[in-house]
Amino acid sequence: MTISSSLNAGVAGLAANASRLASISDNIANSATYGYRRVETDFHSMVLSNSGRAYAAGGVRTTNQRLIDQSGSLVTTSNATDLSVRGRGFLPVARATQVGVGNGDTTMYLSTTGSFRTDADGYLRTESGLTLMGWPALADGSIPTYPRDTSAGLVPVQVNANQFTGEPTTRMSLGVNLPAVATSAGASGEVEELSVEYFDNLGTSENLSVEFSPTVPATGSSNAWTMVIRDSASGDAVVGEYNLIFDDGRSSGGTLASVATVSGGGYDPTTGTMIVDVAGGPMEINIGRPGESGGLTQLSDSFAPLSISKDGSPVGNMTSVEVDENGFVYALFDTGVSRRIYQIPLVDMPNPNGMVALDQQTYLPSPDSGTYFLWDAGDGPTGDVAAYSREESTTDVAGELTTMIKTQRAYSSNAKVIQTVDEMLQETTNIKR
Repeated sequence: MTISSSLNAGVAGLAANASRLASISDNIANSATYGYRRVETDFHSMVLSNSGRAYAAGGVRTTNQRLIDQSGSLVTTSNATDLSVRGRGFLPVARATQVGVGNGDTTMYLSTTGSFRTDADGYLRTESGLTLMGWPALADGSIPTYPRDTSAGLVPVQVNANQFTGEPTTRMSLGVNLPAVATSAGASGEVEELSVEYFDNLGTSENLSVEFSPTVPATGSSNAWTMVIRDSASGDAVVGEYNLIFDDGRSSGGTLASVATVSGGGYDPTTGTMIVDVAGGPMEINIGRPGESGGLTQLSDSFAPLSISKDGSPVGNMTSVEVDENGFVYALFDTGVSRRIYQIPLVDMPNPNGMVALDQQTYLPSPDSGTYFLWDAGDGPTGDVAAYSREESTTDVAGELTTMIKTQRAYSSNAKVIQTVDEMLQETTNIKR
């Protein structure tokens, strides 16, 4: 019994070391594979019930575990949509074959890194056929509320390279100096004109024509002006008229003292704005608050538009796509405008090592991994998304080679045990009666 158990233990040792050698060879083969998680083989002794002085060898068995929770180092790339997870969490992806069929919800796989580029249909996918998944944004760039314990709201990230965009102008600030001498007795009363371009709801260029008419008194200075605003999109109709009075005091001379509304939206002295209705809708115009020099002023003898600012943009072509650290996908246009089009969540679960490992460095949640949750990148326990980067393999080649030498020695030793047992059994059979 004892000799036979030694033979069995030797055979078990050969099988166990062969299993460890298989994991070592897999790790070394994938030492240059981005996102690869190394496999670790552990040995466990098997103890049989022993009685008396005789001992029966139980042998050894192995268990293999892929260390999914270990992260590799990040390397910088030149592609904006080369993505990696910096810290805890996984990127949701789908098989391109499922996306192309389009027959319903796609299965959510998980990965830690990928080199995503647009394909012929505009999907962000890798060369191995993994398509990035995310939540689509609304037209204003906001992300609706999606359930976080299911992948039902995720869709393949699709970018239309021929997309156009234009942002309408809704706010405008006027920083203009009016000549103080124009409101003094004997002045010519010349009207000062200012034309400011804005963009309507269709990205078309329009203009607001602002006329400043001084009030010329018989004697002294009135410090008064009439501001008339006309909209080119409304056939140059007047959309606002206001009476302006400027302060001539020693401490705040040249700043607005008061604004009286003749027509159009009322002036709000707390914000320094009024809202006028142009052809495309309401537009907020900031002319400054009373007593402050940030908007309209009346100083010296020159008419000078000092600072004119507005939002909105003309129609532009999309030039590229970028992903920020919070997982928001932005489309960038040649007009300098960026628009949020998707959000990439990070998926996390209590036991990442319990997931099912598949090819192409992808994983599937399982009962052993626990219930997954979709977090905003950088929120909760998850890390953030690193663009222009790839995650290297977690294989340490030097360590694997050292383990391989030890495994080879152990394998040879187990083979020697089998040889020795064989010789002992041969000696037993050669005993003469």
